[in-house]
Amino acid sequence: MQQANELARVKARIKALTEKTVSNGCTEAEALAAAEMAGRLLERYALSMDEIDIRAARCVQVEIPLPGRQRRPIDGCVPAIARFCDCKVWLTREEDRPRYIFFGFEEDTAMASYLYAVIERGMQTELARFRGSRPELKAVALRLASTSYQQGMASRIAERLETLHAAREAEVAAQRSTGSALIVVKHRVVEDTFKETSVRLVSARRSGLRANGAYRQGYAAGDRISLNRPVRGAGQGALE
Repeated sequence: MQQANELARVKARIKALTEKTVSNGCTEAEALAAAEMAGRLLERYALSMDEIDIRAARCVQVEIPLPGRQRRPIDGCVPAIARFCDCKVWLTREEDRPRYIFFGFEEDTAMASYLYAVIERGMQTELARFRGSRPELKAVALRLASTSYQQGMASRIAERLETLHAAREAEVAAQRSTGSALIVVKHRVVEDTFKETSVRLVSARRSGLRANGAYRQGYAAGDRISLNRPVRGAGQGALE
């Protein structure tokens, strides 16, 4: 009963976190600060579940609508977002509505959708700062530099997510004797459920990266987007 109650509390906090977005009235700073909860909540979620919970969990799909058909720099960190949240992800253009689809446990897909929104907003903020600092760039030169800058950010963010994911799985295994086994079971449940769908995944070709000065500046900016573990605080709207 105690484990079930803890799992319910974690699920409620994940839901509250995913609702804490700029579009729902939060300031950008609050939304980025809330992102620091992601890793710890997913870790607690994994620690609170047992094999019965995992096998009984429902897999869902969450769609992320895209503004157009062109590839965007944030695409470079989407696979890492999916792995960080133990989800599968694919891009579909059915009915001329391009969108990403995250597939996995309900709490994991909610977190993936949330992280995507926070990272997208963070990249836009950093890009505006970069463009404002380079008034000498115009027209095509500005467009190319902006793309390189965002690609650098996406690369760094993806690296950070992969590192955080590995650290979370290691900590779950260290804190719980059956941690590694439960992680394997969880991955298998997602894989088996996914096989029941009609979706067949193919690898997408990665766009060429421009490893120039703008790319390196963007790579450094990727460290400024908040993804780390939570800090406790008593500010208005803070989540414990």
